[in-house]
Amino acid sequence: MTDLTHNRALLFMHIAALLFGLTGIFGKLASTSPDAIVLGRAVFAVAALVLFALWARTPLAAGLSGKRLASLLLCGVFLAIHWLTFFHAIKLSGVGIATLGFASFPAFVVVLEAVFWREKPSASDLLKVALVCAGLLLIPPQFDLAAGNTTGLLWAILSGFCFAAVSVGNRLTSGHLHPVQIACWQNLVVLACVLPFGAGAMWRMPPLDWLWIGLLGVLCTGLAHVLFVSSLSVLKARVASLFFALEPVYGILIAWWLFAEQPTLRMLLGGALIISAVLMVQRAPKPA
Repeated sequence: MTDLTHNRALLFMHIAALLFGLTGIFGKLASTSPDAIVLGRAVFAVAALVLFALWARTPLAAGLSGKRLASLLLCGVFLAIHWLTFFHAIKLSGVGIATLGFASFPAFVVVLEAVFWREKPSASDLLKVALVCAGLLLIPPQFDLAAGNTTGLLWAILSGFCFAAVSVGNRLTSGHLHPVQIACWQNLVVLACVLPFGAGAMWRMPPLDWLWIGLLGVLCTGLAHVLFVSSLSVLKARVASLFFALEPVYGILIAWWLFAEQPTLRMLLGGALIISAVLMVQRAPKPA
């Protein structure tokens, strides 16, 4: 479907990771409930994607088949659960533990690809995942299960599993459908899933929350999702998952800049481990 090069796919993944890193920032600024945040995010994302599709003359129904619709539906459900569980984890246990639990998704990706795509992870893949996991263990400023945050951690780990499922599942449609199509249909599924129990809270949001959630939907969801899905037509999900492990690094750096939240030495060391893992996938694979 696309002439996207490996290096451009890596660039797209970097930008998407940066935009996803802003998710926690806008989620922190919004004072409403997780249900309303997810619903508002999906509403703004769908609106932005539909407008872009009209402007770019991209037919949203072109190339759809029963199998591809089923894949989009399933990925959309997992995407909805991922968002809900992630924001619930933040409310229950704070950004640090929520980020730690969500960051387990690279390991889930390796497992899911081995199960569904029969792709045996190499020693290098396992090393990258180990570096990422070690780095992410250092990033959260506090990790104390005795403080009653176990429930939040479990929600965050579930969020990581669901995001891994979306990453692996999107390989069924990336390369066959336009990225805007994939993002739009999956966000429509999220909207449909959350609408019954999130509409009331969304309409009661204060005006400033509409701004934060609008930015969350357009930039961190619509644009980021298109870049993410585009890159999957070239990159494997396990490579993509390593780039998205940069999300907490970007989030901490942006919070430092905006809120004067200076990172600790542990956070800096964790970021260094993650970046070292990402540098291992910078070189394009040799042609077979």
